[in-house]
Amino acid sequence: MYGLFKPRVLGSWRVPAAGPVILAVNHAHNIDGPMLMGTAPRPVHFLIKKEAFVGPLDPFLRGIGQLRVDRGSVDRNAVTDALDVLGGGGVLGIFPEGSRGEGDFASLRAGLAYFAVRSGAPIVPVAVLGSTERKGRLVPGLPPLRSRVDVVFGDAFEAGDGSGRRTRKALDEATVRIQERLTAHLAGARRLTGR
Repeated sequence: MYGLFKPRVLGSWRVPAAGPVILAVNHAHNIDGPMLMGTAPRPVHFLIKKEAFVGPLDPFLRGIGQLRVDRGSVDRNAVTDALDVLGGGGVLGIFPEGSRGEGDFASLRAGLAYFAVRSGAPIVPVAVLGSTERKGRLVPGLPPLRSRVDVVFGDAFEAGDGSGRRTRKALDEATVRIQERLTAHLAGARRLTGR
């Protein structure tokens, strides 16, 4: 990432140096995941749609520890793999909106709350900004080469309410709390970077 673009990484010290953690990342462009993988202070294991695991990308993605998920149903293997990452003290990357969109955390799926409440891992919000501002001339699907992309890490927080409950209601309440924190982080990151 540093060879192709000019990432500016802010607040990476907020990612706990050890133990399980979930990075909740906004998703407006295909480059957002690789940008975070290339700039995060610890190796990140993302849940990535199964359609990306084709041809030479399949062994590459598996080789760097990425997790295949079928978004069309509840993929129990992906859930187990993600919980294993957290259980082993690793870093799980999640796009809480489920797919690429405006990157504004407007509609979250319940998966992030489930992983956070079930594992007890703190969530670190991450805003990737600038990836959609301009199209490249050589590859229109990417930002221009050597353009600046900001990666802003926020303060870690717990998603649960401290009760240990994992009911549907508890997960719904956790999702609301998470959305408020992610939205506030994104607004702060935009003010900080001027984007």
